[in-house]
Amino acid sequence: MLSLATMTEGAPMSDPRTVRRALVMAGVGGIAAAGLIGPGAASANAADSCADVAVVFARGTAEPAGVGHVGQAFVDDLRSDLGGRSVSVYAVNYPASYDFLQSAPQGAADASAFVQATAASCPDTSIVLGGYSQGAAVVDLITADPSATLGFGQPMPPAVADHVGAVAVFGNPSAKIGRSLTAVSPLYGAKTVDLCNGADPVCSDGDDRAAHSRYPESGLVTQAATFVSARLAGHSPADVLINASATVG
Repeated sequence: MLSLATMTEGAPMSDPRTVRRALVMAGVGGIAAAGLIGPGAASANAADSCADVAVVFARGTAEPAGVGHVGQAFVDDLRSDLGGRSVSVYAVNYPASYDFLQSAPQGAADASAFVQATAASCPDTSIVLGGYSQGAAVVDLITADPSATLGFGQPMPPAVADHVGAVAVFGNPSAKIGRSLTAVSPLYGAKTVDLCNGADPVCSDGDDRAAHSRYPESGLVTQAATFVSARLAGHSPADVLINASATVG
C-alpha cells in the first residue's frame, strides 16, 4: 500500500486536494472485513434512558458493525474507572468503508444527529465522543473548526459542546497532517485526548503498520479512559435544550 507521505510528497499540505488524498490513504483502520451498513437516522428515542454517561464511538475502516476492537476496550476501561455510574454505548452507524470521502461524512451525520438528540432528551447526561482511525476522522468532522477539515466539516451547534464531557480519538488521520483535534477544535480541544501509537503510519511519519491495530495492547486505551474519567468527574452538562431536529451538514 502506498504511504500517505508518498501520496503527498512535493505538494503543500495546505492544498485541499493534497489533504483529501491524505485522508483517503489514511482510511485503513479495521482488522476484519465487513459488509457495508447504511447510515441510520438517530433520534431522541435511541438514547438509553438517560444514563449518567453516554459513549458515542465510531469504529475503524472495515471493522464489523459495532464500536470495534478499540472502542470496546475503551468502553470496558471507562466503565471500570467510573465505578457505579451508568454508561450507555452508541456505535456510530456508518459504512466504515474504504470509500473514505463518502463513508466518513455519513458517519459524521449519524454521530451528530445522535449526539444532538441525546443532548435534547437527556440534558444531564455527560456525552463522550470517541473514534478510531476513520472513526477518529468522523469525530473530527463534527467537532473541529470547519476550516481545519478543508470543507469536509459538519460541526455540531456550539451549545452541544456543553453536553460533551470528553473526547478520545485513536490513530487519527488528521494528526498525520498536523491537524490534531486538540489543536484545531476551539470548543473541544481542551477536553480531548488524541493518541497515536508510536510509529503508526496513519497518524505519524512512522511505518509500523502493526502499531495501528494495537492500541489496546499499547496501554493508550487505558490512558484515554483515565483522562476521560477525570474529565467527567468535574463535568456538569449545561441545562439547555438542543434542537434535535436540526439539519446536519
